[in-house]
Amino acid sequence: MSVFLKLLRIPHYIKNLLCFAALAPSGQLLNGTKLMSAFIAFLCFCALSSAIYIFNDIKDKENDKFHSVKCLRPIAAGQISIRTALLTGFILLLLSGVVNYFFLGSMAGLFLAAYLVLNLAYTFKLKELPLVDVAILVSGFLLRLGYGAFVTDIKVSKWLYLTLFALMFYFALGKRRNELARRKDERTRKVLKAYSLEFCSRNMYMCLTLANTFYALWCVDKDITALHGECLLFSIPLVLLISMRYSMVIEGDSDGDPVEVLLKDKILCALCLFYALLMFFFVYGKKLL
Repeated sequence: MSVFLKLLRIPHYIKNLLCFAALAPSGQLLNGTKLMSAFIAFLCFCALSSAIYIFNDIKDKENDKFHSVKCLRPIAAGQISIRTALLTGFILLLLSGVVNYFFLGSMAGLFLAAYLVLNLAYTFKLKELPLVDVAILVSGFLLRLGYGAFVTDIKVSKWLYLTLFALMFYFALGKRRNELARRKDERTRKVLKAYSLEFCSRNMYMCLTLANTFYALWCVDKDITALHGECLLFSIPLVLLISMRYSMVIEGDSDGDPVEVLLKDKILCALCLFYALLMFFFVYGKKLL
């Protein structure tokens, strides 16, 4: 059972929390109907993303055998056969589509379909094209945000959209940067030949600067202040601190994967948890008191 859980990449489900990213700051998280819709969207994306990971692991099986970390994945390590993995992937894919259709509707399924098509194209070809590979990774996060917003009927702030857009580019370029730094003794992505450490470093920090700027603009946006007051301003220093801590970790002995960076650093986890609690208090405190 543990091998199958490893195959599904359960820790990476944290990315799918973006399905709540439109609902949470809207002040409607406590609306039972909307919360349930967002939760179902989260489950659908978990099943779909696991299927994509499986298909990608099958495609990269031979290269992963020569990678110091990826060689431990169930397919590359020979713990699960390709036939079993394929069957699991198709079941998850079917489950995601069926649940979405019956609970969220066919139009919402277009977000899942777009994610599937983009990531299959990424798996089989587009991952070899510089910048296109990064753009597809970023688009996956934006689709999660859009999917959650659509099923809960929440309008996404332009500043929130831009914040996520810039932040995801920072994460993606940071991952490529650290892959590049570690490629000396590994068979790595072909696309890394098109990147340099200097390029990745300069552009990832440009994106981080933009993300922090967009976040600050979101906090002072007239629609947001009309909804929550000016208290969100006090979260800006904390976001800057989280950004600096993440940068500190990623410049150390890290493979650059955002999920691994977050889950392996207790200080970063604590800061993110404190941010979540603070924002919940700012947005929902008056309603609960």
